Amino acid sequence: MTEQFSQLVHTDFQGLGRIMGSQTESQVPLPAIDFSDEHLKPGTHKWVSTCQAVRSAMEDHGGFLALYDKVDPLLYDSVFSAMKRLFDLPSETKGQKTTDKPIFSYAAQCPNIPLYESIAIDNAVSAGDCQKYTTIMWPQGNDHFSESVNSYAKKVAELDYIVKKMVFESYGVDNQKHESMHASTDYVLRCYKYRTPLVGETNIGVLPHTDSGFLTIINQRLNGLEIKLQDGKWFPVEASPSMFAVLAGEALTVWSNDRISACLHRVFMNEKVDRYSLGLLSYAGKLMEPQEELVDEEHPLRYKPFDHYGYLRFYVSEEGVKAFKNGTRIKTYCGI
Repeated sequence: MTEQFSQLVHTDFQGLGRIMGSQTESQVPLPAIDFSDEHLKPGTHKWVSTCQAVRSAMEDHGGFLALYDKVDPLLYDSVFSAMKRLFDLPSETKGQKTTDKPIFSYAAQCPNIPLYESIAIDNAVSAGDCQKYTTIMWPQGNDHFSESVNSYAKKVAELDYIVKKMVFESYGVDNQKHESMHASTDYVLRCYKYRTPLVGETNIGVLPHTDSGFLTIINQRLNGLEIKLQDGKWFPVEASPSMFAVLAGEALTVWSNDRISACLHRVFMNEKVDRYSLGLLSYAGKLMEPQEELVDEEHPLRYKPFDHYGYLRFYVSEEGVKAFKNGTRIKTYCGI
């Protein structure tokens, strides 16, 4: 992990001590929306009502819980087993260059964030790119890894597609714009490991932060993820193979012209075994800008068009780190 990246989503833990997330647990639940219903088809009453629920949850909290059964238990177990084998590789192997894209890389443990380690797999929805990544990590081959990762990423990308389609439709944005965005979307599967704290160490895995992408869809093996709700309190997400946390990223904030705020979330390590989780993040492969349908007198234009990868380069710059600490990163980069 570079020094700059380390500063992006974390601050100095000195003096924070051991903090338990349950101390600020919200009594207001994060909405849980069912995407497993076979009758959830465009044009149906169920589809329309779910679109409304997705939009409300996004506007209120920047995210929601998705009940989604397309990742069956065997695939769930297989992909998390593959993740454990990946993290068990030597640091020199995990740290090899796999892409030229900013921050799509290995984030190693470091002194001020000792529990956290992360690996990114670029374009995991492509079987070919999964195989290329696997060959870098295991020159002798590892079909179980590449097939599990690719199968998992494609299933979660289907949920990503549906959620975005619903967001576009709920705001009256033309479906062709959704299809155009989907065609240019870049996905990265980010894999997270949090080791158990040593005696005297903080149990903070990740301090509160927002993500730089359009959407993040997280599935966790053990509890630990918490989401900040509209009432200012924190909601702990229960781990389940069929429970996915869908979080708005900063690019969605720009797209929605501030109608949707990026979801603030954090992680605590309260377990006695290492914790693994997976996040599928989506990025725009072309210019991102507020939709004209979402600009009016009540919501004047608040952002300029921006290049997502240009933003990621800003993300790791000194100016970007400073803006992150001030809570103004996306507005500093492209706000009006």
